[in-house]
Amino acid sequence: MNVQIAPSILSADFAALGEAIARVERAGADLIHVDVMDGHFVPNITIGPPVVKALKRVATKPLDVHLMISDPDRYIEAFAAAGAAMLSVHVEVLPHLHRTVQAIKALGVKAGVVLNPSTPVVALEEIAGDVDFVLVMSVNPGFGGQTFIARSESKVAAVRELLDRSGNAAAPIEIDGGIDLQTAPRVVAAGARILVAGNAIFGTADPERATRDLRAAASAALPAGSAAR
Repeated sequence: MNVQIAPSILSADFAALGEAIARVERAGADLIHVDVMDGHFVPNITIGPPVVKALKRVATKPLDVHLMISDPDRYIEAFAAAGAAMLSVHVEVLPHLHRTVQAIKALGVKAGVVLNPSTPVVALEEIAGDVDFVLVMSVNPGFGGQTFIARSESKVAAVRELLDRSGNAAAPIEIDGGIDLQTAPRVVAAGARILVAGNAIFGTADPERATRDLRAAASAALPAGSAAR
């Protein structure tokens, strides 16, 4: 898999989300990353299914919806119906993670599992063979514009090893938090293939150019002749 760029609308102007999405799509964005926060699991409140439904009407790229909420089981059907192509849920809040992953897949949506910075990779041991992707948080979730946690690179490499060992080599690793021109090549070299970037794109004067530049920096770090993950 080549590197995929997933601009995060958390850092965009919420009064002009349609135009923000159009700009990064013109620049070749592969996914649109949507952060859903409930004010309980993380100290922030963002959006719900009605906004995702509205985004689906204007976005031409798949919506990558990250559920940073305390009870995702209650809402996965609503977000799937609203137009999510990918749904990721946190291992930290789900006692029956396997059931949730299967429920997401049954809705025709790609199912991902998220690890917070302090959550060990071993938490994925029993689910690694079932997920469509893994999202590694490289900042503590809740707010945009945070500083990348350096140990995230070794964590990405450990997740890649676990997925491969579990017979799930096709599942990509997504990474979210502090991704910019400096950190993107490092996480790609470690094994990440879906890069979520908010402030590095929407915090600039030219989000289109920022999207292209981020892809170029990330793609340059791909192993020579890499056609795999």
